[in-house]
Amino acid sequence: MKVKMRRATWEEILSRPPIPRIKPKKPSLLFRSLVRILSVPDLLATRFTFTKTRMEEAGKGPYLILMNHSSFLDLKMASKILYPMPYGIVSTTDAFVGKAWLMRQIGCIPTQKFVTDVTLVMDLIRTVKKNKTSVLMYPEAGYSLDGRATVLPRRLGGLLKRLDVPVLMIRSDAGGFLRDPLYNGLRLRRVKVSAELSCLLTREEIREKSIGELDEVLDRAFSFDHFAEQKEKGIPITEPSRCEGLERVLYRCPHCEKEGVMKGEGVLLSCTACGKKYRLDEFGALRATEGESAFSAVSEWFDWQRACVRRELEEGTYGFEIPVSVGVICDHKAMYLVGDGVLRHSPEGFELFSEDGTLRYRQDVYASYSLNADYFFYEIGDMISIGDKKRLYYCFPKNSFPVTKARLAAEELYQMPKKTASSQKSCEETT
Repeated sequence: MKVKMRRATWEEILSRPPIPRIKPKKPSLLFRSLVRILSVPDLLATRFTFTKTRMEEAGKGPYLILMNHSSFLDLKMASKILYPMPYGIVSTTDAFVGKAWLMRQIGCIPTQKFVTDVTLVMDLIRTVKKNKTSVLMYPEAGYSLDGRATVLPRRLGGLLKRLDVPVLMIRSDAGGFLRDPLYNGLRLRRVKVSAELSCLLTREEIREKSIGELDEVLDRAFSFDHFAEQKEKGIPITEPSRCEGLERVLYRCPHCEKEGVMKGEGVLLSCTACGKKYRLDEFGALRATEGESAFSAVSEWFDWQRACVRRELEEGTYGFEIPVSVGVICDHKAMYLVGDGVLRHSPEGFELFSEDGTLRYRQDVYASYSLNADYFFYEIGDMISIGDKKRLYYCFPKNSFPVTKARLAAEELYQMPKKTASSQKSCEETT
């Protein structure tokens, strides 16, 4: 998948008004049917099946439909499960670039990842109350990196109370992730995929529970480990390229503790600094080819990396400054390539400087509870995205910097106690 791109100057971009908000439309049956038809080949290739649980308690819609975000197959699974039900889809702003009209016909509602979007809440209320249409939402906002759920926003239960509609859950099994994990560079694997559609919460249950209790229900619903499920169920992934790209997720060597030196090739994950090698077996387990294994599971290695980042933050040693190529989205016409810059991250937040000095953008730690860090983004490269309602900055590191580390640091910083009231300012931009 690619995105429409154009070249522009910083001056042109900074002078453009923000994207106007357009009220969500009722999705077209014609375009819903088109999505359903286009989904057939991939669903047949994965022998997709689904079951239903507790749906007799869901009552009449519209519904808020939540789904875990495993891979590009997610929307195709939803189209099979929900068709012909009309439903809007909460989508990222970049998905509208070059195809805004089509996205609106399908029923898509744009938003930004990992931020509190008051306008989105109003759009969702309008969709379920006025348009009498269900909404499909991926509350994780980003695809799973390590086979587990991405951080969920707190007080999501408050949204459930405001919408006051039954909540359904589509949960795909490990196959949905293993078919096309984000790190593996769009290499499709041969694996069976299944999902479950269930009534997660009735309207009465939502009214009875507190926001905190609703958040607990959501946390349990989005608690999974696809690599662990793969091992438990004995789901084989025999492709000889299954380890390629895994260094994007597991970027730090647990033996020499150097970063950005891991390399996934074939079925091996190797450290180019100390030479330690791990094999990813057919069932998702890691094992050193020689000597002791520091970890046997992707999740264990990933958690250790998070602990290392947390330690750096506590000791005051965390931070980076890297050269980046920058793309900007400020409308739905294109991603504008504006040139090079420098991206800096510290316990104070993010700073982005254009090479010519035109832009100096700052984003506070508390502007976002996570970070939009993606791999092979639109087949361009690994990416870190920051920004606000006016424009989004997509930063592509020019070196082998691990964008996963930036996401871990952003999440850990957000959880740390807020220093002062003045530090809570979301962002600042100067030209």
